Amino acid sequence: MLDTLHRIVQEVNAARGLKHALGIIVRRVAEAMNVDVCSVYLLDQEAGEYVLMATLGLNPDAVGKVRLQPHEGLVGLVGERAEPINLDNADQHPRFRYFPETGEERFHAFLGVPIIHFRQVLGVLVVQQQAARQFDDDEVAFLMTMAAQLSGAIAHSELSGGIDGLRDDGLPHNSGLQAIPGAPGVAIGRALVVYASADLNAVPDRRSDDPEQEEAAFLAAVQAVREEVRRLADSLAGAIPAEEQLLFDTYLRLLDGSSLVGETLNLIRQGNWAPGALRQTIDKYIRAFTEMEDPYLSERASDIRDIGRRLLMRLQKDSGDQREIPPNTILVGYEISASQLVEIPRDRLVGIMSVRGSGNSHVAILARAMGVPAVMGVGKLPIGRLEGKQLIVDGYAGRVYIQPSPAIRQEYRRLIREEAALTAELRRLRDLPAVTPDGVRVRLYANTGLVADLNSSREVGCDGVGLHRTEFPFMIRDRFPGEEEQATIYRQVLQAFAPLPVVLRTLDIGGDKPLPYFPITEENPFLGWRGIRLTLDHPEIFLTQLRGMLRADIGLGNLRVMFPMISNLDEVEQAMALLQRARDELQDEGMPVTMPPVGVMIEVPAALFQLEDLLRRVDFVSVGTNDLTQYLLAVDRNNPRVGKLYDDLHPAVLRALAMLIRTVQGQGKPISVCGSMAGDPAGALLLIALGVNDLSMSAASILRVKRVVRSVPYRQMQELLAQALTMQTPAQVRALMNAALEEAGLGSLVRAGL
Repeated sequence: MLDTLHRIVQEVNAARGLKHALGIIVRRVAEAMNVDVCSVYLLDQEAGEYVLMATLGLNPDAVGKVRLQPHEGLVGLVGERAEPINLDNADQHPRFRYFPETGEERFHAFLGVPIIHFRQVLGVLVVQQQAARQFDDDEVAFLMTMAAQLSGAIAHSELSGGIDGLRDDGLPHNSGLQAIPGAPGVAIGRALVVYASADLNAVPDRRSDDPEQEEAAFLAAVQAVREEVRRLADSLAGAIPAEEQLLFDTYLRLLDGSSLVGETLNLIRQGNWAPGALRQTIDKYIRAFTEMEDPYLSERASDIRDIGRRLLMRLQKDSGDQREIPPNTILVGYEISASQLVEIPRDRLVGIMSVRGSGNSHVAILARAMGVPAVMGVGKLPIGRLEGKQLIVDGYAGRVYIQPSPAIRQEYRRLIREEAALTAELRRLRDLPAVTPDGVRVRLYANTGLVADLNSSREVGCDGVGLHRTEFPFMIRDRFPGEEEQATIYRQVLQAFAPLPVVLRTLDIGGDKPLPYFPITEENPFLGWRGIRLTLDHPEIFLTQLRGMLRADIGLGNLRVMFPMISNLDEVEQAMALLQRARDELQDEGMPVTMPPVGVMIEVPAALFQLEDLLRRVDFVSVGTNDLTQYLLAVDRNNPRVGKLYDDLHPAVLRALAMLIRTVQGQGKPISVCGSMAGDPAGALLLIALGVNDLSMSAASILRVKRVVRSVPYRQMQELLAQALTMQTPAQVRALMNAALEEAGLGSLVRAGL
């Protein structure tokens, strides 16, 4: 059964839209279980009804017409209970509902299992048989496994509603996709699909306007890779064993053979662009080789994968992506990188939609920094079909509309006008201090990283830079930047804000921030080689950066250095020793550098319980609530399956912060918060009430938080905090804070519309 299941799932994943996928399901399941009927009922969220969407064995004319209320029939009973129903005489059951148009009166045996995705019942998978009998445990288990395996595919084809709006392209229309809010705001524009460099899995299908040009580009790539392999073989001849030399012969045979090249050309001639055709062919061959029982042949799948990667790199290098960037572009991708984001002219980018990630993944943080509405964690949406489609991105509600109706477009245009009015109103606060009505002063700092952030941060009147992400120059290059380059970049940042303080965080890569030229492959990257762990393992990289920072500060004196991802005291001591070494080296070279104040980020739970020891070694601390929340809740914030569990207003997070802040204040050391919680109006209120008067956030959030600070008295913040600390769920805390914001006339800061 396992092989059968695997084959069915593969077929479904390759289907052309939902209708095709459902047809495959009912046909293959009926064959595998040898039953008379197999049907799929999907829940139409808008109508609140189960709809017969596909069947083998019942009257095909009933598809799309038979509808049941959630409390009706055996199908409704399966959905209610969210568990299998197995009956030998279904027509005798009190919940049996007969539909004459289906022709099911002659079928007695009934087995229905729920199709569940992220705790939500999407539909019911049913098999029936004429003979009166109960299905055995193996059959029930198979159907349950099938429903579980297919739930994701169905969810992201049907996408939570709008069954009547499904079209042959497999995309939802007008119903809206529920995703995760990434950055506030709303936008209307057209999709521009991007994919990761040299990543075959990320390549979308795309129709080609010029198949001949695509064919020529592919053949040129094949020839170039062929020559590359020959050069490698010649250069290593005699230096490696003969059996290893055979690998190059294998590569050349693959490139010279008609199968791989010929099948790719056929797909190109059918209208797919070269990278998409290559991905399809490579996927087919990898599956074929992987499933072979012979170990030697099975291992050849890695050779196929490497050849595919080499060909794709050549295609990308030779052609690049020369697409024109139109106005009102919404950037769409499976996982959008920093380099892809900064390549889009800011005046043409209006929104971002990422298939992976959460509200606190790196691209979401970047989007907030740029003031661009974003939604994350959309799921396995066939994004290759979105190219050029009109989209609406609602970064408040976390919704996306594909090819929306005129009525929906009109409503969102109204909301965009109201957003513009709010922005104009907030600009009036630029030169006013962030002081509560009862006199408590709060300092609002900017989180920066891109050069574009510098101007926007100054324009909103920040009190300095609480976090400058130094990794961006590393992420947008094809090599590590040198000392001179880094010194120039850091000097630009320090000068832009002098004499205001600027906190430069040392290199923080790994996790969801890989470098294209320094790949890190780990099963659990957030618990892996990242942040200070990586830089301490590479002192040559670390020293180069520290020297660049110290040189940039000469004559300015507003530099603060901060180490990320600290989990033990040795890391602080080693980092401090390297900083002192960098200072001594530069002084020996005659440069008048001075030792700046040094701080650490509190992001790891271990740091919470070593605070007093840490504080004896550093000058300040800053709390990174993004990672701290992630580790406290054991939630990978980039995983859409659990992304909804991530919430920095979780009672456990609030109580941990309360303990942390008390300890730091007891030692008399400065403390700030530089995570996304600081830029969230609700989070900012609670942090101020906890005693944090230094908040660092994206430039786009500063005026919003300033308005909150100037509107809500400190005593009211403390009352809200006291209530929040007694609550048991993040939803309760969020509801409390949103109600308080609405009551204060600040609801437009957390939702679309005035």
